[in-house]
Amino acid sequence: MAWVLLVLSGLLETVWATALSASQGFSRLWPSVVFVVALVLSMSGLALALRSIPVGTGYALWVGIGAVGTAIVGMTWLGEGVSVARIICLALIISGIIGLKLLH
Repeated sequence: MAWVLLVLSGLLETVWATALSASQGFSRLWPSVVFVVALVLSMSGLALALRSIPVGTGYALWVGIGAVGTAIVGMTWLGEGVSVARIICLALIISGIIGLKLLH
């Protein structure tokens, strides 16, 4: 259950990072509200998951999921550049996440 919670919390990191960008420095109400709610839920889920997952592994997975998810959102919906090099780098992060899970 802790692993599912950790993955969901990582996905919520993608939500809050995207909402933070959309809030334009907290000048837009609803993206700012989404940011705060997603941030609180993401951090709470991480905290609960770290009760049974070592902090180094848990934090690395949480950050990795959030980073890859945010990069994918940026490339897919926000017009950020897509290149072979970026895809390879994201694949390396994903392979690291999988490796940490398998070695746990």
